[in-house]
Amino acid sequence: MAARSIDSSYRGVPGVHTVAYSTAHARRHHLRRRLAVVAPNVADAVQFAGGWLFDHVMAGWDVTVAVADPQDVRPIRILGATTVDLEAALSSPIGPMPESIAVSVNLYESDSRIREGMLDALDSGLTRIAVWGDALPSDLDRKFDSIQHRLSVAARAFKSHALAAAAAPADSPGTTETFRSSGTSSVRDLASVG
Repeated sequence: MAARSIDSSYRGVPGVHTVAYSTAHARRHHLRRRLAVVAPNVADAVQFAGGWLFDHVMAGWDVTVAVADPQDVRPIRILGATTVDLEAALSSPIGPMPESIAVSVNLYESDSRIREGMLDALDSGLTRIAVWGDALPSDLDRKFDSIQHRLSVAARAFKSHALAAAAAPADSPGTTETFRSSGTSSVRDLASVG
């Protein structure tokens, strides 16, 4: 089956929302804590951070996942999060700043806009940053500590279903997900979802 590209403004794609919709949604729910996740695709977000995303949603956070390839967003919807197109998000005016941001190391290294935005967020000190991926770039290594998030039983179950929907490897999800986090003050918040 050939992959089809979609226009993120196409209203017929279930689960893909415009940046304007997501910004308006965040403004309507301004008392909720916000987590923004930036991933190359849905499968990557689910595989490396799916349980963590689910636990944040269940703790009452407004979780938005920006993906470069938003063709099938069912796995993200299974986890309870909202999906936006990454290109549309990067070209839109910045809305309310989330309390936490999680970024794939691969996107940090390959996209200068993401790298600059993340470095600006780090410099401001107002947003907690978490990254996942194999090797942390040397310019970030001194600023980030390794943390593990212990997945709830529900998170493991929902992540398992999301992985199946994403056609990801069928291994059952482990009990933890590992991130690198900016600043020691954010480690407890990132790990405990609270």
